[in-house]
Amino acid sequence: MAELKLPELAEGVNEAVVSFWHRKEGDDIKDGDEIVEMATDKAAFNVPSRSSGVLKRIVAKEGDTVKVGGVLAIIE
Repeated sequence: MAELKLPELAEGVNEAVVSFWHRKEGDDIKDGDEIVEMATDKAAFNVPSRSSGVLKRIVAKEGDTVKVGGVLAIIE
């Protein structure tokens, strides 16, 4: 099991909002696949997977605010 977490962002930016999930629970995921789009007040960006497996559970829903290091999803 691997946790997909919000990575470090630009200096002074400590959180981002989930804009859109590119994948749904149950989808096969490969290392490097873009999984979710996040947005800050300055930019939008995609978060890639750091492991392969199945997207077991989406923890942060669209519209949720997530702090850096917060869990976005579980990949099994």
